[in-house]
Amino acid sequence: MAVRATVSRFPATAEALEACAVQWGIAVTPFAAADERGQPPATGAGGDRVPRCENCWAYLNSHCDMERWGWSCALCGNLNGFDEDALRRIQRPDACLELSSSFVDLEIPVDGSEVAGDGVQARPVYVAAVDLACSEEFLELIKSALLAALEAMIPGSLFGLMTFSHKIGLCHAPTFFLAPIDTCKDRIAAALDTLRPTSSWERGAASGQEADTVLLGGRGFGTAMAALIDYLSSEYGTTFALARVFAFLSGAPDYGDGQLDTRRYGEQYASKGEDPDLALLPEQIPFYKDLAAVAVQAGVCVDVFAVTDEYTDLASLKFLSIESGGSLFMYTNTDDSTLPQDIYRLLSRPYAFGCVLRLRTSSDFEPGNSYGHFFPDPQYEHVQHIICCDSFATYAYDFNFAHPEGFSRHTDPAVVQIAFQYSIIEPVKETSENETQSSASYMFCLKRRLRIRTLQYRPAKSINEIYDSVDPEAVLHILVHKVILISLDKGVKEGRGLVHDWLALLTARYNLVLRSDARNPESHVDVDFLMSPQLQMIPQLVFSLLRSPLLRLHEEGIHPDYRIYLQCLFSALEPSSLAKAIYPVLVSYSSPDKQAFPRHTLSRAALIMSESPIFLLDSFTNLIVYYSSTADPSFPFPPPYDCLLRTTINALKQDRCITPKLTFIHGGRDDSTLFESYLIEEQDVDGSGFTTGKGFVSFRESIRLGAAEIIETESTM
Repeated sequence: MAVRATVSRFPATAEALEACAVQWGIAVTPFAAADERGQPPATGAGGDRVPRCENCWAYLNSHCDMERWGWSCALCGNLNGFDEDALRRIQRPDACLELSSSFVDLEIPVDGSEVAGDGVQARPVYVAAVDLACSEEFLELIKSALLAALEAMIPGSLFGLMTFSHKIGLCHAPTFFLAPIDTCKDRIAAALDTLRPTSSWERGAASGQEADTVLLGGRGFGTAMAALIDYLSSEYGTTFALARVFAFLSGAPDYGDGQLDTRRYGEQYASKGEDPDLALLPEQIPFYKDLAAVAVQAGVCVDVFAVTDEYTDLASLKFLSIESGGSLFMYTNTDDSTLPQDIYRLLSRPYAFGCVLRLRTSSDFEPGNSYGHFFPDPQYEHVQHIICCDSFATYAYDFNFAHPEGFSRHTDPAVVQIAFQYSIIEPVKETSENETQSSASYMFCLKRRLRIRTLQYRPAKSINEIYDSVDPEAVLHILVHKVILISLDKGVKEGRGLVHDWLALLTARYNLVLRSDARNPESHVDVDFLMSPQLQMIPQLVFSLLRSPLLRLHEEGIHPDYRIYLQCLFSALEPSSLAKAIYPVLVSYSSPDKQAFPRHTLSRAALIMSESPIFLLDSFTNLIVYYSSTADPSFPFPPPYDCLLRTTINALKQDRCITPKLTFIHGGRDDSTLFESYLIEEQDVDGSGFTTGKGFVSFRESIRLGAAEIIETESTM
């Protein structure tokens, strides 16, 4: 469980919070194998026996004050007594890990059994739902992806294959829809090989149209998914504890239940006085959101893979994936799609399911908004349910003070406790005396665990101390979540205004703090945060956020489906990955085996001044190796597999939730447009592209003017 706070020194009062203008909150990656420093949790049993505070229900932890017969809660201060079981446990440190470590992961008995998992067996279930109202190229890509998926699945897992177009098709081997992959992998592969796109004659007959007038269509996705989820619900709790459905789409559903009208993308909103960036973000119909709720009750998690360059209305479809615990993937073509690699990664990494995430704080402050792909508990505040959670999935909270006085005792630390309860399936391989290793049977055991992390944060003694403790990537993380929500509610333009105005306010408040020191001239407005190194990256992050497709406008050519895809992707990333996606990392190399400089600004001027011949740009979704036109002709291109540059690339590709596209560009021979598009500091934030080099410079000036206006207004109050 990795936790990153926007500031490691919390504001002491509501007045200090307003005065500093910093985003206040935390980002939590609950199923990460280690904490943010790389330390794993202390593990053991007895998760159901950890004492709870009688007042706030926090768990006993290593920050609590211990008495002979009881303990004082580190969060609310309540004095609690020990029962006989707890008294026996605290006499043995190995049986009471919560007192020796602030980060523990403890097993919980399942279904009341004394040993977790006894008598509870469930096999992993995977079902592929394949769109046949498609092209041959789409289908070949899906076949490759599913063959890769079969290699990644745990032996003993059950796999089902369903197809849909104007009708639903089921592939079964030999009599069951769900077949074990360890014994039926060849049959499944053979079934995949028989898949063919539905013909125009078939679709025409179903729709009552002439065959030669029917284009790709007849895609009854909604009807098929509803039927599949209904079938799987009958197996929930007996055959499986969680079923994962991989839905492959080549276009918008246009047949049967849940069909979507794609004509709204072509409408002329300007002539109607409407904002297209707002009109195209809400869902058309509630069908897929309602279906996600049914999927949750049926123990079904849906991952949607859309492979199309046409408008598919992901704004409506996204709910089926993100609200059922799945992911949304988008690929604009089949030629360079990373779909096979992505689904292999998805199945290769561990995941938890049936998760409950609860955040508690000490009594002087409280969680405000919560952000991420979860749904709130209908009864309990600050409790979130997560259907399926992998080691990358990240959630965020911002904080508010419970009262204006803030931390009543400024010397006492603020306390945050995060409890994460989850289930996992572990394989148990059984081989009888009469069975060979190859014919071993595979069993699976359901286990329930409780992960608890308790952290302390000292209140800051001054505003400068807050600024010195800022984590700019965590600040960006909270800011992006807020921007996505306001964009969905009020439109992209409103989101852009929020970001710009916040940076102007932060700049103004920072300068007001500077002016409290008589040595700083009042006439100067510092927009570069020269006296606060931790804030210096924030203007570039905000500028890059405004230039990103997340916040660029419809008239700049940003496809609404791509914007929705980025919203879903960005709102699940941990802070470092998100920062890289917003403001890519540009590294220079003097040769394929020698790094020159670890990070450059994203500008043409930086490239020229560095005089380095080779650059590696990492934008999270893309990795670009760029050889300048002046690179030594003796340098091999592309770089060889055994060089430092390739080793770095391979390491970067492994450490993320999606497969980044790798592109090699030689500036002297190839089109450099893709690489140059990331050099954003010469681009204007309004999307006018390359100008006279005033992009970031003019942006800084607009922030300076905005900050100066705020300073003048607040100085006269």
